[in-house]
Amino acid sequence: MAALTEEQSILKDQASSWVETQLPVQKFREFRNSNSDGGFDPQAWSAMVDMGWTGILVPESYGGSDLGYLTFGVILEQLGRQLCASPLFASAYLGATALNLGGSDAQKVHWLPKIVDGSEILTLAVDEHSRHQRDGVETSAQASADGFVINGAKTFVLEGMSATTLVVAARTDEGTVGLFLVPVDAQGLSRRAMQTVDSRDYARVTLSDVAVSADAHLGAMAGSELYEAVLNRAASGIAMEMLGVGCYSFEMTLDYLKTRKQFGKVIGSFQALGHRAAELYSAQEMARSCAEAGVIAIDQGADDEAAMSAVSKAKTGEFLFDMSNQLIQIHGGIGMTDEFDAGLYLKRARVLETTFGNQAHHRDRYATLLGF
Repeated sequence: MAALTEEQSILKDQASSWVETQLPVQKFREFRNSNSDGGFDPQAWSAMVDMGWTGILVPESYGGSDLGYLTFGVILEQLGRQLCASPLFASAYLGATALNLGGSDAQKVHWLPKIVDGSEILTLAVDEHSRHQRDGVETSAQASADGFVINGAKTFVLEGMSATTLVVAARTDEGTVGLFLVPVDAQGLSRRAMQTVDSRDYARVTLSDVAVSADAHLGAMAGSELYEAVLNRAASGIAMEMLGVGCYSFEMTLDYLKTRKQFGKVIGSFQALGHRAAELYSAQEMARSCAEAGVIAIDQGADDEAAMSAVSKAKTGEFLFDMSNQLIQIHGGIGMTDEFDAGLYLKRARVLETTFGNQAHHRDRYATLLGF
């Protein structure tokens, strides 16, 4: 477990307490069953803004606190534990990361304060295929007299129906992939909600001759460097949420092993199940080490930041896959019912595993980065 500063420990405790009391998984279940418009509770989102979570990655000069990626990861872990739905990751993590790395001074002045105060919700529009393909961007951004004209389609856009501005990955005339700020009300842009097993806010986005000005391009980094850097950090961030989902799944399973009785004994006393729990705990601690290493590498500006992002997503994904399976297996028949929370965690786990690349994708990427 990473050594947290006093400030990080306070934020972790604050987030844990707030999530458990204000956004427990029962709230998510109620929101899902209500068929409400939008993918999150506006009041909960407003509270996150008020607590300063939206400014964790934003420099103080733009209204943020600049507390770093490990601090943000600690918050994401707590949100993952209760399956909290919010645009925090999409906007304050992905959007802020793209602007911090690729934005000009003018772009930062315009956009970062709006991320902090929640008046703008940004999200990353990258994927175009049924699974994440880092080199699969076919959306084009052709230079024009006034800026760029974007054509293409995106799928599985996080918070796609709630976002006010998309950070669109598109291939430029030079053949590299750049990121472009596109408002959702731009002429030629259309969105369609997707139905996913985890009942979250995803969208398919179509861009037909969408004209944007030159200052919509996040061009502070050359070529595809910004695109690659943002995806690396996206993988490390989502791994921290996955860690929260997996750890809470383990705690649910452990509680069940201690209370469920068969043949007059609690089932945790059976050697086979005890061994299984021990193996899951070991995998959990390995996943924690890797997930935290991913965000720490970002904070430290480590040379192996890209490799550590791949490790964090791959190892946390392996743990979450096994843990969510065992969550259902050990709970037996009750684990298959919608009334019990285990199914909600399994569904969220399956989506998170594939978001920004599954385990196989990141194992391959790690090997490639190491020259194999």
